[in-house]
Amino acid sequence: MYFGSFNHTLDEKGRLSMPRKFRDLLGEKAYILKGYEGSLSIYDQASFANYIAALTSLPYSHKDARDVQRVALSSAYELEVDRVGRISLPSMLLTKYAISRNVVVVGVVDHVEIWDKTKWEEYLANSEKDFEEKSEHLPL
Repeated sequence: MYFGSFNHTLDEKGRLSMPRKFRDLLGEKAYILKGYEGSLSIYDQASFANYIAALTSLPYSHKDARDVQRVALSSAYELEVDRVGRISLPSMLLTKYAISRNVVVVGVVDHVEIWDKTKWEEYLANSEKDFEEKSEHLPL
């Protein structure tokens, strides 16, 4: 399971050195695509297969399903984790989703999210305000 958050800096080539705790879970191959709230999502092979299964189970005859499938899959890239645990983030995704060199790597159960550091801090500040209230409405 992925959990925790880590501040990192992308190198000049857009490479991210994954935290060791996540690197071991990701393996040698991973998949990156558009996430939510401006983040990028990275999945290991098994979690990506589960995500694809969920997407393909959506009824393609529904416009919302087609939109989600198209947007998610058109942004997907296969990543190689190099021998020192770095991944090269596609420059197109970094530009399109305004991810700067300063990032926060966040573990979210079955995947890892990459956030621009400033966006993450804003998101966290807003989300923490009503954390307890939101929790009360969920079946935890």
